[in-house]
Amino acid sequence: MKFYISATGIKKVTISNPGVGFGKGGCSPASRRFSGRTLLLLLLLLALVLPFIFVRFAFLVLESASVCDSPLDCMGLRLLRGGDTSLKIGEELTRALVEETDQDVNGRVTKGSLDSFDDLVKEMTLKRRDIKAFASVTKKMLLQMERKVQSAKHHELVYWHLASHGIPKSLHSLSLRLTEEYSVNAMARTRLPPPESVSRLTDPSFHHVVILTDNVLAASVVISSTVENAVNPDKFVFHIVTDKKTYTPMHAWFAMNSASSPVVEVKGLHQYDWPQEVNLRVREMLDIHRMIWRRHYQNLKDSDFSFVEGTHEQSLQALNPSCLALLNHLRIYIPKLFPDLNKVVLLDDDVVVQRDLSSLWEKDLNGKVVGAVVDSWCGDNCCPGRTYKDYFNFSHPLISSNLVQDDCAWLSGMNVFDLKAWRQTNITEAYSTWLRLSVSSGLQLWQPGALPPTLLAFKGLTQSLDPSWHVAGLGSRYLKSPKEILKSAAVLHFSGPAKPWLEISNPEVRSLWYRYVNSSDIFIRKCKIMN
Repeated sequence: MKFYISATGIKKVTISNPGVGFGKGGCSPASRRFSGRTLLLLLLLLALVLPFIFVRFAFLVLESASVCDSPLDCMGLRLLRGGDTSLKIGEELTRALVEETDQDVNGRVTKGSLDSFDDLVKEMTLKRRDIKAFASVTKKMLLQMERKVQSAKHHELVYWHLASHGIPKSLHSLSLRLTEEYSVNAMARTRLPPPESVSRLTDPSFHHVVILTDNVLAASVVISSTVENAVNPDKFVFHIVTDKKTYTPMHAWFAMNSASSPVVEVKGLHQYDWPQEVNLRVREMLDIHRMIWRRHYQNLKDSDFSFVEGTHEQSLQALNPSCLALLNHLRIYIPKLFPDLNKVVLLDDDVVVQRDLSSLWEKDLNGKVVGAVVDSWCGDNCCPGRTYKDYFNFSHPLISSNLVQDDCAWLSGMNVFDLKAWRQTNITEAYSTWLRLSVSSGLQLWQPGALPPTLLAFKGLTQSLDPSWHVAGLGSRYLKSPKEILKSAAVLHFSGPAKPWLEISNPEVRSLWYRYVNSSDIFIRKCKIMN
């Protein structure tokens, strides 16, 4: 073979092979000519392709180092199959995770699991773990992190409930200032109601509203919101029952604000002269409720204040201050508190009124004792978090034989009571009987609170009201009612731990309550209530 290169420049290369002939008859030696342009293009093509081949080769070597015993054993096969490598790694990782899950049926995290992703990377790189070890370590780490998150959520919920126990400094200051004013200001000691209005306290032609509370500010909001939205405010008579400690500031507030209020009666429990038999029943009632509360509270402590996953927050009801509040339990004795009244509307101190309530006294209860909202705004038999199973233990035959667990419990907080019909029944006695049955059943029939035994005592004696009369749950952690429903409701109830006067209250609905606070009052300003 001979090469001939032109002397005028590299324009062509001639390659000849004299020892080989083509065709018939011994033709002259064939020659092949490659132009310089073709060779240059070939070199450029190689320069572009070779880096990609090198990168692909490098990736295969790295993958082989983590999967194969020897990179050279499986590298050749991967050069042809390429995409199967990732698929194989995924299959092996899935298989390892499944095997690890099967071995850890109880989901327990063994000691020594890693705490962070950085620890995982160090573990894998330094010890050159295989995929099965990687899956095992990763799963243990994720399970540990998941349990930490769940524990943090439970404790955060408990702290949120505990925050409802505190009395804001501003409210405490308001009570102290009003108590001082009662002692130095004759106007604060003025008789309530004035002598000319005393006859209205028992007049059945007026609309009688009962409020059991030890919160001065809350009582003022209930009354002011009712009066401002009433068509005929002079028809309303308010009966406030409070404890001995709160009687003085409560009386001082309404005595000094009587010009803007209708007839208001403030009466302390120490002013009632009940028979000894009633006093003993009240004491027995409180003792049993305290026993139920103590048992559930101890169970919460033993479980580190967590609850079974998927259950309602009702299991934390033992943390609610109202569980042991005397005034909250005395509503079962309303006929004895007001022996001269026949029909009343009971309002809790954590409600705000947005519509005229006058038509409630005209409601026909069809011979029933209590009128209450049963179904919620979401429709018939729709009451999330408020079915009987949220309050009662249906594993006990005493409960399962008397109630249907998926039925809705009626709302307390805004109720119409026919006291005349009540006095013809044995509701109060039935309430006491259920309390004794709870003791004999090991205190396992219901969650702490006054409502569960009340629901049992009033069974079959409840008249359903339109859901627009009463929308509850505004004191819950998450607001569920649409804004349109809140706007059209007659009564908004801040049921739940997040009362509107607390910092943990929902800012979306807090303003609905605060707009009825008398911000011009000198005591409200001095105590910085609006701040």
